[in-house]
Amino acid sequence: MDPGQPTRPEPTVKPSPEVRLSAQLAETNRELESLSYSISHDLRSPLRAIDGFAQAIEEDVGAQLPEESRRHLAIVREEAGRMGRLIDDLLAYSRLLRSPCQPTTVDMAAVAGRILAELSSTHPVEGVRIGSLPPAQADPALVHQLWRHLISNALKFSARQPMPAVKIDAEGTGPLAVYRIQDNGVGFDMQYAQRLFGLFQRLHQAGDFAGNGVGLALARRIVDRHGGRIWAESTPGGGAAFFFTLGGAA
Repeated sequence: MDPGQPTRPEPTVKPSPEVRLSAQLAETNRELESLSYSISHDLRSPLRAIDGFAQAIEEDVGAQLPEESRRHLAIVREEAGRMGRLIDDLLAYSRLLRSPCQPTTVDMAAVAGRILAELSSTHPVEGVRIGSLPPAQADPALVHQLWRHLISNALKFSARQPMPAVKIDAEGTGPLAVYRIQDNGVGFDMQYAQRLFGLFQRLHQAGDFAGNGVGLALARRIVDRHGGRIWAESTPGGGAAFFFTLGGAA
């Protein structure tokens, strides 16, 4: 090589789209792990302190406080509990984004029955009817979460009816099966339906119905992980029906 000639730089080898995507996914997982750690430790600790000190004040001098002050302390503890439940939901959402999907044959009727038994201590379930539910190729743990969110949602929004009614059934079989959870609850306006499955999105006032706006977002993520689709139909005051399919699990 002529020492007077400038050295040519080595050609840059650009990573393939697959390699770039893999690197992006790895970075996203690291960020989610960091977020989960922060939520678990950095947020829970001050929250426990708030609730603990409020409880100590109630126990030590609660009887001596004016009624309005006792009401304020009760609100502090109630809101601390609500924040704790929100943290639990956020951690569940984060874990779902990172957990592998391991499909197998799932008895959907058995899963729905177990969830009803679990919820019977906190919700009236006498009006629930389970129809034909074909088995599905799905991750058992994820599908359990999916059914739990959708069934508890139906029970919650129909609980104020004189005769709450929830129907759980399906049409079709295999990957084409469409599962349905229908209630006779308060319903919602379909013009806001696109907000249903967004994180922290609510179509009702927080004081009217409990919840953090995370459950349906989790349900959508679970269905997405299985290559399926989820949607809802409703009218205000006319109940709501949620539908989902489960395709080839991702």
